[in-house]
Amino acid sequence: MGESDRVREVAVLGGGCFWCLEAVFEDVEGVESVESGYCGGQLARPSYDQVCEGGTGHAEVVKLTYDPAVVSFQALLQIFFTIHDPTTRNRQGNDLGTQYRSIIFAQDDAQMAVANAMIQELGEQRAFPSAIVTELKGAERFWPAEGHHQHYFANNAYQPYCQYVVAPKVVKFREKFSHLRRSGK
Repeated sequence: MGESDRVREVAVLGGGCFWCLEAVFEDVEGVESVESGYCGGQLARPSYDQVCEGGTGHAEVVKLTYDPAVVSFQALLQIFFTIHDPTTRNRQGNDLGTQYRSIIFAQDDAQMAVANAMIQELGEQRAFPSAIVTELKGAERFWPAEGHHQHYFANNAYQPYCQYVVAPKVVKFREKFSHLRRSGK
């Protein structure tokens, strides 16, 4: 099977600010691309400012294209549930609003089943001090964020938000999931 014949899958995840998720998932072996954007709202082609106002219904999300032979959807969800707080409704840290909600847009029945099982298992294990409030929905239209939001951490690592909010999530991922880290990083 050649390079172009490999199966690729898509995952769409929202866990607060998309810059945080993007920075982590760009470091995961088998994730071929990460695109920040918006999903789950009513407005076509929303802008960052419109989404931040909170009235569009969109969540800030990342769209991951990955090779399931290298990294599974389940592994991606394990990372997802580690790097954000799935117990706070419409909030991550100081980021407050529905656009920052914890949400999984399952792209097919298999992803829906894996996500449901993981949420149930984490709940039964009492993995978090409070109940998981992560929404689980089927696939919806993904709208890419503006260009300056793509690869934000890589391009703005010394910006205060990146230093105090994004960088600790990257460190947490690297400590807990070093075996899933992209080689050469």
